Parts: sequence; C-alpha cells; structure tokens
Amino acid sequence: MNSKILTKLGITLNAMQEETADAVLHTGKDVVVISPTGSGKTYAYLLPLIQRLKASSDELQAVVLVPGRELALQSASVLKDMGSGLRAMALYGGRPAMEEHRALREVKPQIVFATPGRLNDHLDKANIDAGTVKWLVIDEFDKCLELGFQEEMMHILSRLPGIERRILLSATESESIPDFVSMGRTVRLDYRTDNSGVSDRIRLYTVASPEKDKLETLSRLLLSLGDKSSIVFLNYRDSVERTALFLKEKGFTVSWFHGGLEQHEREAALYRFSNGSAPILVSTDLASRGLDIPDVDNIIHYHLPETEENYVHRVGRTARWDKEGKTFFVLGPGEHLPEYAGKCQDEYQIPERLPSPSQPRMGTIYIGKGKKDKISKMDIVGFLCKKGGLNASEIGKIDVKDRFSYVAVSRRKIKELLRLTKGEKIKGIHTVVEEVR
Repeated sequence: MNSKILTKLGITLNAMQEETADAVLHTGKDVVVISPTGSGKTYAYLLPLIQRLKASSDELQAVVLVPGRELALQSASVLKDMGSGLRAMALYGGRPAMEEHRALREVKPQIVFATPGRLNDHLDKANIDAGTVKWLVIDEFDKCLELGFQEEMMHILSRLPGIERRILLSATESESIPDFVSMGRTVRLDYRTDNSGVSDRIRLYTVASPEKDKLETLSRLLLSLGDKSSIVFLNYRDSVERTALFLKEKGFTVSWFHGGLEQHEREAALYRFSNGSAPILVSTDLASRGLDIPDVDNIIHYHLPETEENYVHRVGRTARWDKEGKTFFVLGPGEHLPEYAGKCQDEYQIPERLPSPSQPRMGTIYIGKGKKDKISKMDIVGFLCKKGGLNASEIGKIDVKDRFSYVAVSRRKIKELLRLTKGEKIKGIHTVVEEVR
C-alpha cells in the first residue's frame, strides 16, 4: 500500500481495509465486502484501485456506481484528497448532462463516480468510451441492485464489455446478487459484528414519549444532549419540515434534508451540519447513506426505521472509524423497540431541569464565486481578513465549489462581515456574500 498516501491522509488501515486491498491486488478475483457503515469502505476499495489504474493514460479505466449524488460527490472528493494523480468526475442527475459531457472532454477522467441513471444517459449518447473500462465498483450494492434499479443496472453492464474485475461493497447484504452482474471467481469478506452490521461502539437508548405527537419529547431530548451533533431521522418529507420548523421556533439551530429540496438547498443543509454551524440535522433516510460526517454524536429515530437495513444505515452515521456514538428510539404510546435493534438498551431519563438551546459558535456564509472563477481557499481567507475584518481564527471549514463557495465563520461577526464586504471584489471580481440560514 502507498505509505505516502496513508501518511498524507493520517490513517492506519483496519483489518477489513487490509484484507480488501490484499484481495484486490493479489487474487485476480472479484471481491464482495460487507462491513458496517463507518468502517472505511471507500478507502478500502480506492487505495488498492489507484495502484491498478494508469495516471499516464487518458482512457476511462474504472466506473464506480453509487445510489445517490451525495455519495458520488463525496467519493470523488476522497480520491482528490489522496493526491494519487488520477483524474475523477462525479456524474449524477439534477444538472444538465450536456454540462457533464463538456467536462468529460476537458477533464478526461480515468475514474468516474456515477449514479446508474446518469451513467446510462452518457453511455447511450456515447459520451463515454465504454470499451476502455476494466474495473467496475458497485458501492452500496444492496441499494444499487434493488428491484427498482435492476433494469438500469442490466443496461449498464451490457454496455461495459471490457470489465475484468468487480468490487461490490455494502453494510447490508442484498438477498442475492443477480446473475447479470456476472460475478466470476469471488473473494467474499464479511466484517459484520454479530451479523447485524451495527458497530459495537454504539450505545442504544429508548426514550418514552407520553404523547403520540413526540415533538415535545424530542425537544427535551435535544436540550439534554446540549451542543452535541445529532441527526433526527423521520420517514416522510413533510414530517421533516414540520419537525425542523417546530425546533426552530423553540430556538434550536437546525438544518433539514430530504429528496424534495433543490440541489443547492441540499448542499447548503449538509454543509451547515458538517461544519458545525447547525448542530442538528433533521432528515429522511436520504441522509442515512453516502454521508461521511466524522463526528456525529447522536442518531435519533423519531420515526421507527421501516426496515432493518434502514436501521443499520442510520446508526452507521455515528461511531465512524474508532469513534463512539449513541442512538435513541423515541417511542410513543404503543410503540416498541424493533427486534432487530437487540435487547441491550437503556431507558434514557430526560432531566426535569434543562438548559436553553445551545447556539453554535460558527455560522455559514455563501460567496458567489468558485473554482471556475480561479478562486482558491487562500483567496477566500485573504478576502475575509482584508475586506471582512476577520482574524484567521474566526474562519472555519471552507468548501470551494465550481461556481460558489461555503465558509464557516464566527457567528457573532456575520452581520459586520456582510456590511464590510457589500460591493467588494474578490480577486478583482464583484461577488455576492450572504448568510446561509
């Protein structure tokens, strides 16, 4: 394994990652990995894969299929952070395919991270030279191979005739791997603990709600958890919005996330949560997969998970790598803990006396320029310090997108920052600076 990349990333491989790498590099077989969420499966396949791809070639050599755009973007970002010299692109719906086609011609990626529908679109339009692809990775294969996706997957595999090796990864196993995936000789690695896919570093609690409408109990639970980061899971989009608005009215700083939001709204919601400027994320199960936010302290099931697989993926948002976490089931009258959650749980008693909602130290601003405008993180730091009156210690996480940027800044300085930067230029270009709420 490339020790320089491991040193740069600051990680030590766990047993699952080492065994996966060994199987990919030294067996010549297809590889199936089943391991709890948060155990580092993205690194497990990328670290050996980059040793098998040629950075000197402009050919597309590997396709990674993922069930959603967030995982596509995140996986491409992980590869970039490795500094392997390989070029990558994330391909997903919600933006014009023509834009992606232009970028494909410019970037000439050796690896793409794609959702099935968007990859089919590019294959059908011959935007991708399918004949050069030798490696196929299916991440979250239990989701990608569900019945709703199978027709798309069959079409993709029929259009990739040169596939020589396959790697399939998930936290939960699909009932069977369909014949059309055409797995050859296979190495199967199962790292689930007690066959559940749930880390033993997660402590389980039940919280009794005296009312069927559990909002008041949820509010009190969150107050008792203080400033810790928490994801509240619900099963329906309208319930997410109702719950988030209730908590906002109670004084909590909240982000919400579901599939009905516009792409930029979803990005902003996740960014505010990941940079700590909104410590509570209220979401459907859309946030249960493909998000690698390393320090989520609590998972709260306001609605019971609809399946065991949903439960596994929800709780996998906490206790990632070697961290510990807590998961809470808020149970109304007549509701019971699902059998698959196990019997080792404690009843959580919410204290009578509770503090006010804690306010995060940071807030988030939007800057209307990004990579395509030749703006870098250092340009943003310089702009905020010189024009916005901030010190470097008052600037947190910076995320530079193609056409805009998000920046975490000291919450108490935001009003003054907006006043000072109004009408100012960054690298000689007028830009918009706004608070993301």
